[in-house]
Amino acid sequence: MQHAYDFYKPDMVSEYPVVDGKLSIQCYLGALDRCYRLYKHKVQTLEEGRTSPLTLEDIDYCLFHTPYCKLVQKSFARLYFNDFLDAAKDDPKYTGLEAFRDLKLEDTFFNKDLEKAFVNASKELFNSKTKLALLLATQVGNMYTPSLYSGLASLLYSKSAADLAGRRVVFFSYGSGLASAMFSVRVSQDAAPGSQLERIVGSFSDLQARIDSRKCFSPAEFADMMKLREDTHHLARYTPVGPVQDLFPGTWYLTHVDEMHRRQYSRTPVALRAGVRDSVDTPASETPHIEGSSLPQKKSQASSDPTPSTSSSFDGEV
Repeated sequence: MQHAYDFYKPDMVSEYPVVDGKLSIQCYLGALDRCYRLYKHKVQTLEEGRTSPLTLEDIDYCLFHTPYCKLVQKSFARLYFNDFLDAAKDDPKYTGLEAFRDLKLEDTFFNKDLEKAFVNASKELFNSKTKLALLLATQVGNMYTPSLYSGLASLLYSKSAADLAGRRVVFFSYGSGLASAMFSVRVSQDAAPGSQLERIVGSFSDLQARIDSRKCFSPAEFADMMKLREDTHHLARYTPVGPVQDLFPGTWYLTHVDEMHRRQYSRTPVALRAGVRDSVDTPASETPHIEGSSLPQKKSQASSDPTPSTSSSFDGEV
């Protein structure tokens, strides 16, 4: 955790942030370095029988907070650079990268020669461990808070239960301002037909179809929608206008803001999708209105170490 003015909202009248682009990249990569090194140390300490430092080759899938996809590939290369610095000088795996051996992490955030070299050197690992988790991000763009978990959704869509069984999945979570965490889950070994893992994976089987069902709008229509949002996001009392028939089943949407800024919501009807089984947690089928209360918390499918955000948690199990 660090106090940094990388991306922040000083003007409460505007919903748009102030962004220091260069500092934002430095903060993200610096947080990634710290979390990865702490995570590696924790694995080394807690994993019995380990005689060498953890590297990317010990991780089956690696998911990142995703402002944009190019940063994710650079971040994966950054982890590869960390592994390189921990490796023996004569390790043949890093042949051709020797010129970067004596560099310090904090001096390399904007070293383009290093970035290019390690992106190229780590490309095969990136393609097998991270690229498939960018399925949603490449089609939707920056989702901010949910972006990390869009990677998990993409992974569950892209791989079968058998492919995922027993695998270690590492997550890098980041929020500007800033706070960050790195943690991992170990997927259940049970991928048998009817298993919880098989049902969870099956519930994502229509992910691409849902993306493909999005409605297209012209740039002018989109600009009009954004102008309406800019003009009304701060209003109280306010009742939003616009159609709801195109929202996905089960979508919560704002219906009213009163004079004290208290928000009221309604929900489109829930329809169970093909592949979703009764034993997988699903929303209540009829919750037409919510006012002044929070949604019930869904029981977690994974356990992780509740350590502070700048340290790393060890494998939970999902």
